[in-house]
Amino acid sequence: MVDHLQINASPETVHWGIFDAALPAVETVNSGDTVTLHCVSGGPDILPTGDFEILPEHREIHAKVSPAQAGHIMTGPVAVRYAMPGDMLEVKILDVSLRVDWGWNRIRPLAGTLPEDFPTMTLTHIRLDRDKLVGHMPWGVDLPLAPFFGVMGVAPPAEWGRITSIIPRAHGGNLDIKALGAGSTLFLPIFNEGALFSAGDGHAVQGDGEVDGTAIETCLSGTFKLILHKGAAITMPRAETDRHYITTGIDPVLDNAAKQALREMIGLIQEKTNLSKEDAYMLCSLAADLRVSQTVNVHKGIHVMLEKSALHG
Repeated sequence: MVDHLQINASPETVHWGIFDAALPAVETVNSGDTVTLHCVSGGPDILPTGDFEILPEHREIHAKVSPAQAGHIMTGPVAVRYAMPGDMLEVKILDVSLRVDWGWNRIRPLAGTLPEDFPTMTLTHIRLDRDKLVGHMPWGVDLPLAPFFGVMGVAPPAEWGRITSIIPRAHGGNLDIKALGAGSTLFLPIFNEGALFSAGDGHAVQGDGEVDGTAIETCLSGTFKLILHKGAAITMPRAETDRHYITTGIDPVLDNAAKQALREMIGLIQEKTNLSKEDAYMLCSLAADLRVSQTVNVHKGIHVMLEKSALHG
């Protein structure tokens, strides 16, 4: 029988601002187990006043945990038994739910896609309706919500040492791909024994690009089924929805990220069909969409989405 583990955010179960292969696992599961990670988002400077619901563990983490670097508060890492470098972790995202009735968006000087145009710090708190799944915007519009985790990743290669959670890399991390909500699946290369999976950076909704540097950031709970694939090495994160195959590219230069994501999709097509490289490239030109994941995390992101029906009829 598959186990289901709950991990609450607490000073003992979070890491703030970093990924690091040296971080010890907070729990260990078997391949095929499900785990619910309860997460919080943001430092003490973003907490609202008034009648908003603030989780006690959010305040406790602020009081007892110092950020190792600027970045995200993540719950984990969770180890998967028998996972080793060269394997692949399949992360089925079974459920994503709001934990609080508010979220926040922040424009920071020297950050975002247009730093030269917005030199003033602006913090906005947004009321979230968990029943109707909408955000009440300050100008009177209800914005439909589509929650997902901006950060999902495994521990990076040990030789990288301690790295910021802000910059996405081959281990995943701050991918900011809004298609990765409930019902989708993320595939991650494994670099360390146990894989060491973490999640955080809850987004109530985000546009492709995340142009001002933040989404509606909020506290989420996510339920994940973690499946180990032995010897199934991949080089970059991949994903699937019920309709699409998704490949990723990450690079300081957006053009280079697009090339990487496209090469990954050509490779995926060839793995799943008998198409030549030329035919796979042509199919991408006819049926695949290149989307900008984000332009604000130092290394920018492109993801390619291909309808499954384009391969399987």
